[in-house]
Amino acid sequence: MTVGLHHVALTVTDIDASAAWYTDVFNFVELVRDEHAGGGGGYAVVLGKPDWSMFVVLNHHPTNAGETFDPTRTGLDHVGFTVADRDTLVGWEAQMNDKGIKHSSITDHDWGSSLNFRDPDEVQLQLVAFAHQ
Repeated sequence: MTVGLHHVALTVTDIDASAAWYTDVFNFVELVRDEHAGGGGGYAVVLGKPDWSMFVVLNHHPTNAGETFDPTRTGLDHVGFTVADRDTLVGWEAQMNDKGIKHSSITDHDWGSSLNFRDPDEVQLQLVAFAHQ
């Protein structure tokens, strides 16, 4: 049996600011905004491609203490997205410079190239271009 990744869900401190950021950076659209099941005041915003082929869920939990993300704690380390090739990474790097988004330099590996950056809650994100064989 094989599986595929369906989505990634992140808890954020300011859901509207994060939704605006993800929409701007990835050119996502808002697909759904809905309350969490069971009440409690939490809700989610689903952002992604209009055909639902890729999306990110941003969650607001009223019990969130607002602490910043730490990739060294048990749990999520980073979220990776693929792009077509290294030239596309160069284009992303230029876009991040234009938008004032802090990022790493493009790093080349035996398997391809990567570019790291962080969202408004300091969640590490990575763009990966695999080497074509």
